[in-house]
Amino acid sequence: MTVIITAPELAEALAGEAPPVLLDVRWQLSLAKAAGAPPFDGRAEHAAGHIPGAVFVDLDRELAGAPGGHGRHPLPDLAEFGAAMRRAGVSASRPVVVYDGGQGWAAARAWWMLCWTGHPDVRVLDGGLPSWTGELATGVSVPDAGDFVPAPDAAGLLDADGAAELARTGVLLDARAGERYRGEVEPVDRVGGHIPGAVSAPTTENVGPDGRFLPAIELKDRFKALGVSSDAPVGVYCGSGVSGAHEVLALAVAGIPAALYVGSWSEWSADPSRPVAVGADPQ
Repeated sequence: MTVIITAPELAEALAGEAPPVLLDVRWQLSLAKAAGAPPFDGRAEHAAGHIPGAVFVDLDRELAGAPGGHGRHPLPDLAEFGAAMRRAGVSASRPVVVYDGGQGWAAARAWWMLCWTGHPDVRVLDGGLPSWTGELATGVSVPDAGDFVPAPDAAGLLDADGAAELARTGVLLDARAGERYRGEVEPVDRVGGHIPGAVSAPTTENVGPDGRFLPAIELKDRFKALGVSSDAPVGVYCGSGVSGAHEVLALAVAGIPAALYVGSWSEWSADPSRPVAVGADPQ
């Protein structure tokens, strides 16, 4: 089963006898805005126009817990996550397709959460909403309740100690921009730099100018050049476990399983006792 779906394939699936559950996870990283611009409102964007039948899912409230010691987007309470997915119509026996505004990060977080908690058939719309050429619906969709019950897989999840260990014994990829990895700038977290031993692998380099994933063979070659091989476990982190999920998705497109450190740099850097590396060298 592929982990991404094109807009024409989605249109065909939605017109079929067993259409997938469709989740709209539009979201943007909200930084302090000196100009006083209002924060991005994904729910309002959804109501103004969405793929027909899509249900809005709030990343900050339904795909993550409250910010705190475990990072800016820690794991949500799994009972609450399951309830949110059932409200959105998600059932274990029905395929799910997720999309966002085109960046792919938020959709990938929803994809990862559902896959990690045991849903067998989840795909991301490649290119997000901008790739959709069909009509849009307005208002709010209220689906029939689903029956999905989360059953997480410990193998797909890293904590801080696990990420540190993987940086020594396997391959730990840092999905943030290179300047944040090197510690040249840090717009969000307490300190810049990276986990010692982690390899810089900006997630933006997994997609083309249109925001769609590079072909699987190109992604496989990219990750091979970064040290990923068939005999080494792979993990990914980012700022807060959102863009890192997109890198896990890119690895999946290439046929490479990987674990996600959800707490990511926002958790790691909040603890002054944890080591920080700076510069282009992983160590």
